[in-house]
Amino acid sequence: MYSLNYKVTTSTCDSEGRLKLYSALQMMQDCSEMWIDSEPGVKQYFTEQNMAQLLATRQVEIVRVPEYKEELTVTTSVYGMKPMFGFRNTFIYDAEGRPCYKTWSMGAFVDKQAGKLKRVDDATIASMNLEPQLEMNYKDRRIMLPKTEGTILEPIRVLRADIDYNKHLNNANYVRMAMELLPDDFVVSGLRVEYRVAAKLGDMLVPTIYKLDNVIIVSLSIGEDVSAIIEFT
Repeated sequence: MYSLNYKVTTSTCDSEGRLKLYSALQMMQDCSEMWIDSEPGVKQYFTEQNMAQLLATRQVEIVRVPEYKEELTVTTSVYGMKPMFGFRNTFIYDAEGRPCYKTWSMGAFVDKQAGKLKRVDDATIASMNLEPQLEMNYKDRRIMLPKTEGTILEPIRVLRADIDYNKHLNNANYVRMAMELLPDDFVVSGLRVEYRVAAKLGDMLVPTIYKLDNVIIVSLSIGEDVSAIIEFT
């Protein structure tokens, strides 16, 4: 298990002084990325093989939204490993050790140069320190779009500030963009994201929004390809 300590600061708060979901996702993402430092064998293998782990799906349960100046601890641990995919829990706890956010995610192992899935060898998988899967309400990683017709909205351009060191639209920014399309009175208690085709600088993401009972789904597409699907509950 790997952990990072945070405080809810001004830049991570919304207008009500509560931690933004976007900021919470950034904390989870940072902790997951830093985790590889706790697995030197895996880190060396990925470096030698010119590989990266890209997020394929994430589910978030929001138990309680922390407030300004709260002390938080983010922990991440891998509970499953396959040749081309890894599975992890990333939780955010308050100062009393109570969970505020519970998440699980699946990452895909990719060759950086080819941009395609690449297998991790058996020896590296065997060297991994796997930990117990944590308790939460696990949902399917695939998000099915409703058969009803959605509402197509104005395209969103991917800006320089949206890009991370993988030269793609950062994972948390998909959610940030989609949240701007939610009604003001929609309170998010859960989230699922399925990442399909990575958006790059200058791409125009076309949102299609589907409104169901207590659920809003936003599909972000580049031309004919779905880039990501975000489900808010």
